Amino acid sequence: MRTRRLTPAGQRRPRSQPAASWRFPTAGVATAALEAGCVHLALSELALPLVHTFTIARSSETTARSVLFRLNRDGLEGLGESAPTERYHESTATVQAYFAAHPLRSGDPYALEILLDGIPPAARCGLDIALHDLIGKDLERPLWRLLGLDPARTPVTSFTIGIDEPAAMLAKLDAIGDHPIVKVKLGFPQELEVVEAMRARYTGAIRVDANEAWTAEEAVRNLAELARFDIEFCEQPIAAGTPHALRFVRERSRVPLVADEDAKDADDLLALAGCVDGVNVKLVKCGGIRGALAMIHTARALGLKIMLGCMVESAILATAAAHLSPLVDWADLDGPFLTARDPFAGLTYERGKIVLPSGPGLGVTEREPASAFAPA
Repeated sequence: MRTRRLTPAGQRRPRSQPAASWRFPTAGVATAALEAGCVHLALSELALPLVHTFTIARSSETTARSVLFRLNRDGLEGLGESAPTERYHESTATVQAYFAAHPLRSGDPYALEILLDGIPPAARCGLDIALHDLIGKDLERPLWRLLGLDPARTPVTSFTIGIDEPAAMLAKLDAIGDHPIVKVKLGFPQELEVVEAMRARYTGAIRVDANEAWTAEEAVRNLAELARFDIEFCEQPIAAGTPHALRFVRERSRVPLVADEDAKDADDLLALAGCVDGVNVKLVKCGGIRGALAMIHTARALGLKIMLGCMVESAILATAAAHLSPLVDWADLDGPFLTARDPFAGLTYERGKIVLPSGPGLGVTEREPASAFAPA
């Protein structure tokens, strides 16, 4: 099925094509709608129930909240999403408030620099993704093809096991069967014993993520113990903001280090060179696809390995990141594994290997009304 092309900015639509009358149900959904030329942007909040309570060192959640973007022009709809976090002083409320106060700067969806410049990262992420989806649909090409990437080169994603009672964490490990990579959240009293028990029953790759839970001295001690269990790498063992302390840990650890909270965007990476082995790129941290590409190319120039990560989010945001996955070394795009229900479908997996959609743009479809996922 071929999609309709966008009318170039400033060009009059032929009389045979009526003006778009795009609307979607808003009952019970807090919605902001903006117009710039003939581009329409609408925002609403998604509340995604999780399979299990998801706990990391600093927080827990039973429902993931994100902002859904619908960008419409001449009958084509671009989908976007942002899953902001208070860790970076952003929220679903701040994203919606930004667009309520700032009209779009152009009616041309191809004017990416004009439309995206200066927007805070989480808000920029959702708009950036929606623009790329809309452009891909206009050109009738999947995003990975527009970027010149090979869909066969996608990596295998890890599956994240959040902090819980030790028996529950082991039960979650057993439930994933032969999935080849797990990431274990650390930062709790029995963490070493749990990883030891996991390694005794699991032969796949194990990654760990402390989410800033340790001091530098604790990180050195803990990583020396964890090295016995053939740990692939450790994410963000200590609080962000002290690259010299990361260097201290790296020089004393056989377990490679990957920066996450310390690596928000491309501007952060130079200070991390020599302090870590890799960086975790997340679209919501760096402002979307364009920001992620900047991080990826900067990391490569600095000799850093690249992990592509996610928040707990719908298939829109996870699929957007997945289109970039042929460019990276590691993937942690397991959001769709963690949600109990998701109104959207996009990327799929074959024994953990990411499979990209072939549809235009993101290739994401809405399988049930997203309005049913409005916050209570």
